[in-house]
Amino acid sequence: MSDQIHTVSVFKGDNIAAYGFGEGHPFGPDRHDVFHAELERRGLNSQLNLVTAGSASRSELEAFHTKKHIDRVIDRCRAGEGFLDGGDTPALIGLDEAATAVVGAAVCAMDGLVSGEMQRAFVPIAGLHHAGRDHAAGFCVYNDCGVVIELLRSRHGITRVAYVDIDAHHGDGVFYAFEEDPDLLFADIHQDGHTLYPGTGNTLETGRGAAQGTKLNIALPPGAGDVAFYKAWEQVEAYLEAASPEFIVLQCGADSLAGDPITQLEFTAAAHGHAAERLCALADRLCSGRLLGLGGGGYNRRNLADAWAAVVQAFVNHSG
Repeated sequence: MSDQIHTVSVFKGDNIAAYGFGEGHPFGPDRHDVFHAELERRGLNSQLNLVTAGSASRSELEAFHTKKHIDRVIDRCRAGEGFLDGGDTPALIGLDEAATAVVGAAVCAMDGLVSGEMQRAFVPIAGLHHAGRDHAAGFCVYNDCGVVIELLRSRHGITRVAYVDIDAHHGDGVFYAFEEDPDLLFADIHQDGHTLYPGTGNTLETGRGAAQGTKLNIALPPGAGDVAFYKAWEQVEAYLEAASPEFIVLQCGADSLAGDPITQLEFTAAAHGHAAERLCALADRLCSGRLLGLGGGGYNRRNLADAWAAVVQAFVNHSG
């Protein structure tokens, strides 16, 4: 870990950069370097603590995932054949190690935020929100978001966690894992599932059982832009204010920006900057500033660089 003294930490390393599915794939390994080059171009690095973390342990993975799922990932990736799901997530040699490194970075960020070593933290190749407890899905091998939520509870005694997701795709792996949990606060702005994978996240999906009415899904039609985002964000902010979380996780996938090759929302990077700015204020007021940003999707490299850099800039603006 770097010895620079800054309250905003951004994660960097060949181990997390390795998470991807080959050159030319929408989720290629170049995404990490494109983002970090943009931070350098904007002169943000001098205001950040750049952190390289180790891999998650087996027990940390098991905080969210089943033993059977982890064993299957390891076995199939060692063989380097076939898929880890129905056809979206190839079982590549070394992918299991890269996926474990992504979770390790997210867990390191979580620990740093809880200890007070960090005030904000951002992990670019994380936010793998489609993986379920017992399966991979949609380019996501392990769900670092779910691991963080579970470890906040078991390791740190923090139960009321707010998960906020502005990726174009619904965060189904998180939603259904905690659908009956009233203490997991869930707010997700995404493209309508009738028009985009994974086909979930209807506005009427608000939780089940004891959690009925405690989740917020906001589905937007293809072509929705910043005006629609800001209107939806007002709902998110009111929901969070009323819920009073102890820790906030922001999954800020850049595939909701106009020009992404596989989605149809038309936000600008200003939407991501606005979400981060407002969450910083909420975090300072409600949960000792503890705000974790996870990169998520984003397959237009220019969009990815702009959106994630806007989030980091907001973190820097509201820290210290």
